[in-house]
Amino acid sequence: MDKFIVSARKYRPQAFDTVVGQSHITTTLKNAIKNQQLAHAFLFCGPRGVGKTTCARILAKTINCENLQPDGEACNECNSCKSFNEGTSFNIHELDAASNNSVDDIRSLVEQVRFAPQAGKYKVYIVDEVHMLSASAFNAFLKTLEEPPSYAIFILATTEKHKILPTILSRCQIFDFKRITTSDTVEHLEEIAVKENIKAEKPALQVIAQKSEGCMRDALSIMDKIVSFTNGEITYQNTLEHLNILDHDYYFRLLDYLLQQDLAGAMLLYDEINRKGFEGDLVLNGFAEFTRNLLVSKDARAAVLLDVVEGMQDRYITVAQKTSASYLVSALNILNEAEINYKMARNKRLHVELTIIKLNFLQQAIELTSENNSLVKKKRLDSPIAIKFKPVPSIQQTVQTVIPTSKQEAKLFINQPVEKVKTAEQKIAEPVVVAAKPVTVSPVSQPHPVATKIPKKSLLEALKAQYGDKYSIEEVKEAEPLVYEKLMHCWNEYAAKLSATQKKHSSANTFKLAKVEIENDLRFTVKVQAFTQQKFIEQEKTILIDCIQQAFNNRGISFNVIVEDSVKEELPSHMTMNSRQRFEKIAEQYPLVRELKERLKMEIDY
Repeated sequence: MDKFIVSARKYRPQAFDTVVGQSHITTTLKNAIKNQQLAHAFLFCGPRGVGKTTCARILAKTINCENLQPDGEACNECNSCKSFNEGTSFNIHELDAASNNSVDDIRSLVEQVRFAPQAGKYKVYIVDEVHMLSASAFNAFLKTLEEPPSYAIFILATTEKHKILPTILSRCQIFDFKRITTSDTVEHLEEIAVKENIKAEKPALQVIAQKSEGCMRDALSIMDKIVSFTNGEITYQNTLEHLNILDHDYYFRLLDYLLQQDLAGAMLLYDEINRKGFEGDLVLNGFAEFTRNLLVSKDARAAVLLDVVEGMQDRYITVAQKTSASYLVSALNILNEAEINYKMARNKRLHVELTIIKLNFLQQAIELTSENNSLVKKKRLDSPIAIKFKPVPSIQQTVQTVIPTSKQEAKLFINQPVEKVKTAEQKIAEPVVVAAKPVTVSPVSQPHPVATKIPKKSLLEALKAQYGDKYSIEEVKEAEPLVYEKLMHCWNEYAAKLSATQKKHSSANTFKLAKVEIENDLRFTVKVQAFTQQKFIEQEKTILIDCIQQAFNNRGISFNVIVEDSVKEELPSHMTMNSRQRFEKIAEQYPLVRELKERLKMEIDY
């Protein structure tokens, strides 16, 4: 029995024209070969299974072909092409950087570059999965990659371009491979099916192409599995069964139940799907994709984005016209949120059923928020709600109106100020809005009241008259400047308090030995003879200065404590050392401390 070869290897392209879906790259490479404008380093990047390594091998074979064709293809008949096809060529070297990613591997590759090819024009070095190289290996590769010999060409292939150092990218001619479209994949699968005498339905091949997501290698592997499963006949139904894909009929039925608000039918349909072994995330993902396709189908311009099997487009367009866009957008949002939260749900089935319940009543919610065939925002209440605010009170003033009877009295009345008096017991009335009405004034024959002046009182007298019984009102005392006798009295009194009440005898003795000198009316200086005495006084500074300020009724008083230079004591050596000097001194006295640090490889925080 002949050894089986998978389709991905058996039908691997051997010329640029047979590469599927990468015409923008193959055309560029063929023109560069014909015009002899080859770069010394290429970088092929793109998704998996789109032809990066294949194009690298074809390029290596073509540039060494002895009888290059006018269209830029290899002849496949010369010794160089035959040796390449048989895998015995010495002009091509492939390195898998995933398993050979150290500096030594790159150095051995660089050593080989020094030797010129025995036959042919170029030696081609293909480094696959180049992003797996370590940083040191990249750095060892830089100089050779920048200035290789004239006969050396490097082709780097990677699926993760962002992991490659910018210094490598700048030295290479970069080619970005794209995903293979569904139509190109289906066309290539049909050619292989004809060559292998396989009966394949086009809808089944379209499902395989969609499942491969633009990767030709995955598409060929899936087709090999289905051929083995179905004994050489690929149909739409057995493809769905083998790939564990839900048929679109389920989604169409589910949408009908939801639009009719038939919750029981929708739940029973999901139970049927669940009993067939489909997980909830597959249902959510598939129904979200189905809803997206319906939304795309509503506009004829976007119909090209509809990625479904052949023969289903008309059904999608028909159903899309019967479904409102608002429902599809809202449903897509609910499905997306449910799919995101699916992993966190403890009861997976209940999570999916809750999503179905939301979708079931979504149509009713949209109808409630529509008026005159247009969507409106939901209102909390139908009737308007009054805005609550606090009215600003106004003071009603009673002013006696005096109506002049002659021009002279009117002039005196205008020039005379009106004094308004209001007692504290009067209540503040609420504002009253009265409609403006014309008022007729008739002369009144009454005697004019005589205005009496109220003598003005000072603020202190007014406060005493109103609150004298409740509070004791005192005038603010004037601040006193520093006086040596009173200051020393406060100083000694505080020292006695430290000794008698708080039992701080050392601090009290420090206060007695200190020298106090007044600098100005608001500041004085305390001189001590030792650093420790300075610390004792500074510890009591906050409470002490508060006592002195209260005694002089002056919050601007302050003081500082200094050590006299003539009698300044020497600080202990350990207090003047930094962390590094202290460690060195300890290590000098106890060598085992340094040995412990070195053995444990500890870093001291200096």
